[in-house]
Amino acid sequence: MGRNRDFTVFWLGQALSVLGGSVSMLALPLLVLDATGSIVQMGLVTVVSGATAIGTGVFAGYVVDRVDRRRLMIVCDLVRAVLLGAVPLVWWVAGPQIWLLYVLTALAAVLKTLFDVAYVTAIPNLVRTQDLTAANGRLMGTFALGSLLGPVVAGFLTAGVGADWALALDGATFLVSAASLGWVRFTARPAGAGADTAGDKAADRAGDTAGDKAADKAGAGAGVFREMFVVGFRFLWSHPLLRPLTIQLTLLTFVTMGATDLLIYRIQHDLGRDAATLGYVIAVSGAGSVAAALSAGRLRRILGFGTCWLASIAMIAVGVSVAGVSRSVPVIAVLAAVFMFGITLGGICTMTLRQEVTPDHLLGRVTSAFWTVHNASGPVGAAVLTLLAARHGVPAVSLAGGALCLLILGGGLLTPLRGSRAGAAAAGPAAPDQEPAAGPSARA
Repeated sequence: MGRNRDFTVFWLGQALSVLGGSVSMLALPLLVLDATGSIVQMGLVTVVSGATAIGTGVFAGYVVDRVDRRRLMIVCDLVRAVLLGAVPLVWWVAGPQIWLLYVLTALAAVLKTLFDVAYVTAIPNLVRTQDLTAANGRLMGTFALGSLLGPVVAGFLTAGVGADWALALDGATFLVSAASLGWVRFTARPAGAGADTAGDKAADRAGDTAGDKAADKAGAGAGVFREMFVVGFRFLWSHPLLRPLTIQLTLLTFVTMGATDLLIYRIQHDLGRDAATLGYVIAVSGAGSVAAALSAGRLRRILGFGTCWLASIAMIAVGVSVAGVSRSVPVIAVLAAVFMFGITLGGICTMTLRQEVTPDHLLGRVTSAFWTVHNASGPVGAAVLTLLAARHGVPAVSLAGGALCLLILGGGLLTPLRGSRAGAAAAGPAAPDQEPAAGPSARA
């Protein structure tokens, strides 16, 4: 993979884009607060972003599977560059316009979701099957590092030139991303790649033949709208590994999305520590993500998918429960790193599995359906966990969250996930140790 020019250009271009995106994650709320002075307005912008992303996820895969993915990504980058670059100009000409931020947030969420689905489906066209996990690990490591550095850069930029110009800088990184994509060549996957076994072929027929024919006959309107989501979901549900994986990750997301809020509340409210201490803990947790990204490929080759996935759940359980009851900041930091190691390892392995077993012409819809289903439980879980923490305290809720993770782990031991060593070949319980077929694959 080191000599793969197309992947290297893609990776470097996206590394800068991730850093810019992380800048916006802090700069946009700060700009809203500066313009309105209202924390409620900040929350509403976050709601607009999340709701728009989930809504876009319903049809994003349908679009990605029917257009040139590289061109779609370039268009998304260019439009986002224009939108973000216009903010300081509007601020200079007309002053702060909060309505513009709502429109910007919604449009950016649509474009980001479309880009992200296309991004995931593009990896199989850039690397060989044997390099897939390593490629996903490199991209995930870059994301973790960018997420750590982005807020720091955003803080300096906001203090120096203002949050509006920090957003414009993010827009410039999208221009670089678009330019890098123009230099990348995508190679089409061989026909039939990603669904080689009888189980996968049956799932493909269920998700493609029945679903696509139904979509073609449905025409415009509600029928097509349903098929945008149903085709991908049907493939997920018909596959003997993806079905339990989707269920488990949906339950796990219920716990993990609210875990960061519990950590913040524990450190600042319960232990009375300042924001600098919280930043130190988050930085240490980010090191866990980077470590997992660097080691995921080797761990999966040695241990297999099933062991890595179940071990990631165990690490999440330990991280949530112990960090929530400890009163030692260094211990909490270490446990936060364990938590993030588990999150990242599980994420890389599950993305690789979906890419390996999904036919290329379905990968966009399957990715979109998977994200929509399991992410939907996150906001609900965050609301429930924080509400319970306010009433019963973080330690009790953290122990309950850890116990739920252990139940999820126990459930995984009763599914075909337990013995699966790799994705493409582990299509069913009868062949858990079969290795994936050679050829280009993907990341989801």
